[in-house]
Order: sequence, then structure tokens, then C-alpha cells
Amino acid sequence: MAAERIDGKAFAAGLRERVGAQAAEFARAAGRKPGLAVVLVGEDPASQVYVRSKGKATTEAGMNGFEHRLEDSVGQDELLALVAALNADPAVDGILVQLPLPAHIDEQAVIAAIDPDKDVDGFHVISAGRLAVGQEGFVPCTPLGCMMLLTDRLGDLSGLEAVVIGRSNIVGKPMAQLLLDANATVTIAHSRTKDLPDVVRRADIVVAAVGRPEMVKADWLKPGATVIDVGINRLPPGVSEGGGETKGRLVGDVDYAGAGEVAGAITPVPGGVGPMTIAVLLRNTLVAAYRNEGLDLPEGTL
Repeated sequence: MAAERIDGKAFAAGLRERVGAQAAEFARAAGRKPGLAVVLVGEDPASQVYVRSKGKATTEAGMNGFEHRLEDSVGQDELLALVAALNADPAVDGILVQLPLPAHIDEQAVIAAIDPDKDVDGFHVISAGRLAVGQEGFVPCTPLGCMMLLTDRLGDLSGLEAVVIGRSNIVGKPMAQLLLDANATVTIAHSRTKDLPDVVRRADIVVAAVGRPEMVKADWLKPGATVIDVGINRLPPGVSEGGGETKGRLVGDVDYAGAGEVAGAITPVPGGVGPMTIAVLLRNTLVAAYRNEGLDLPEGTL
């Protein structure tokens, strides 16, 4: 395999270590720890695993975690009342409502109820607006993590051509905005893009976030391109040599083996972008804590 493997797991571990050290400095200055509140509604297994991971990471970073578990039958008014209480709680710097929510709850109404200055997920329309016009605010964790990996690998992105495959509010659009702010030339591609492989083949940077297993093939890539694979997809179970059923393996949106023969660098799945999301969530919570206390975060620490 010719491409350099971009080790998101190692980068995320370093970021979490820096966040933990700075959280201790914050606690000494503010007389309290940074606080992250996570709200989980219902019994979705994947969400429960993710929330447990967030809780463990929060504690390890020297922060206070406030977990609120609600039945999936909870009413929207009750959930909004909880969000309002967390907005008003000075011990809470960041609020994360785990998605998806049950069908009877309006997700956008819940996200809109979060104080934008505690919106560490970066999903509020005010957060999106701040990003779009270059104001200080919170950026969704996954694209910000991708950007950290890119700048660590490439340094200055000025003048590079970037293609983002996917246009979601959570990854595609903010990712494109971050690249644009870094002076890259950006194309957002999607399912209706004509001649998609030809569009991708122009790119020095490819960010794949479409949720389609191994869609991006080696012959889509410009030789030497840097590829950030945001996708995480589980393939159907197979049959082992002994005749037993095997659990389907995890793959990204990029054909990793093939792309690795063409790309200059590529993130693996798992172990690439995934670990960055929680690390950046902790980073955003620490930034929120400093802002909420009116303290200046030492420049360059994160």
C-alpha cells in the first residue's frame, strides 16, 4: 500500500491529552470543572454505546459529565423544559442531545432550544450562521476533526482543490465551509452530481461522507490525493471457512485497499475520523467553559 495511513486514533489521543491538561488549568482558574450535559432519549443501542463512550471520555478529561436518560415516550415539552434548565445551569458549559430522537419529537425544535453558546455539537442554526460568516462559534465535531487531520498532514491548504462528497448539515456543508475558510477551492458533490468520478479526480483533497460502502474507487482519485473517509458502514454478515456466520466488517465510503495504491494519504475505517469526533466534542466543551467564564483560552493550546 503506497498511501500514508492517517492515524486519527493517535491524533485524537493527543488532542484528548491536551484537553485534559487545559481542563485542569481551567479548574484552577475558575474554581470548577468544565461541564458537559448529555441527553439520551429512548433505548437506541448505538446511541447508548456512544453516550457511554462520551461519559467515559468526559471523566478522563477531568470534566464533569451530567447524563440525563429519558424514556422514549417523553413529551416534547418535557424535553424542552430539560434543555431550558440546562441552559440556565452555570455548571453546564456544553449541551448535547443525542440524535436520533423518537419520531414524535421535532428534532429541529429541540436543537433550536439549546443556547448557541452551549451548542458544543455545532448543530444550531446560529452556530451554522456564525461559521458561514466567520464569527466565533461552534463547528460540528466530525468536520472540525477532519480539518485538524488535514492541516496536520498538509499544513497550508491555500490553493488546493477539495471535493466534499455529501451535503449534510452535520458533515458535508460545514466541512466545505471550513475548507473554504482555509482558502481551498471547494466543490460539494452529491448523488446527483454529473460525472462524479471525473469531479473527484480533480481533487487534491477528497472528503467522503455519503454513507455508501466503498463507493469511491481507486480510479476516481488523483494520484497523491489526501483522502478523508468519514463513512462507517457495516457490510452484511458472511460465512467463515468453517461454515459459521461471521459479523459483517466495518468499511468506509472509500475502497481503502484500492485507494491506498493511488492516494498520498488516507484515513482508515475504523481508526481514522471516528476517534476524532469525541475528542473534538471535549475540545468544544472546554472552549465553551472558557467563554462562559469570560476567560481567555491560551492561544495555540488546542
